[in-house]
Amino acid sequence: MLGLHDWLSFYQRDYAYVGKLVGRFYDEQGRPTEALREVEEALALGHKAKEEKELQKRRFPPCNSEWSAASGSRVWCGKRSGGVERDWVGVPRLLFTPGSSPSCVCVRTTGPPSDRPASSEHPNAGDLEHPGLKSYRECPPLAESCVVLAD
Repeated sequence: MLGLHDWLSFYQRDYAYVGKLVGRFYDEQGRPTEALREVEEALALGHKAKEEKELQKRRFPPCNSEWSAASGSRVWCGKRSGGVERDWVGVPRLLFTPGSSPSCVCVRTTGPPSDRPASSEHPNAGDLEHPGLKSYRECPPLAESCVVLAD
C-alpha cells in the first residue's frame, strides 16, 4: 500500500492536474467515496507501522553477521551495525517479536530503558531487561561479539 502512495506522490509531482475520474474513488461531484476513505485509512495505518518499525530499528539495530566454513557463524555489534549510527555499541541478543522469526539485534547496556528515558528509577541496564530478548548460548553477558552455536 505504501508503494502505491509513493507512486501517487510521484504522479502528483510530475504531472499536471486535469481533474478527477468518476468511479470507485470519486463520485459525480468529485467527492471522495467510502472506498477512497478506506484506502486513506489503510495508508495511515501503513505509515504508522513504518514509523514504529523505524523506532524499533533505532532502539534495537540489527547485528552484523558473518559465516565461514572454518569458524561458523558469528554476530557482533558496533556503533554502525545494521546501518544505524549511534553513540553506543551494544551487545548481540535474539529479539523475539510475535509473528516474526527471531532476529539478532544490538542492545544498549547502560542508562534507562528506551521506553522510559526520563526514568530515574532504573537498574542502569539499558534495554537488557526487555522481555523479548534472549542471550546467545555460551556468550558472555556483555560480549560485543558472539559465536552462534547450533541448537
